[in-house]
Amino acid sequence: MRPELDRLHRIEAQLLGQPQPAGAPDWQVQRLLDAELDADAQAQRQLYVGIRAAGRRQLRAELNAIHAQLYPSRPNWLRRLLSW
Repeated sequence: MRPELDRLHRIEAQLLGQPQPAGAPDWQVQRLLDAELDADAQAQRQLYVGIRAAGRRQLRAELNAIHAQLYPSRPNWLRRLLSW
């Protein structure tokens, strides 16, 4: 595997909580020794946060659309009373 892909794989495995292979150096030590690794890990973490937030917004919009189909808006009791 190319070194860039191996690096990205290590970052993603750590952020997703997957177990590290035996004999792998400690993650915190790697981040302290390699400033670029720390910056890349922070950027990847923020990317995951943004993707999760976008997914939640999309899910909320889909649920609102389903709710609107199941419960179409009706005039409230006061409007019905006044329309008589």
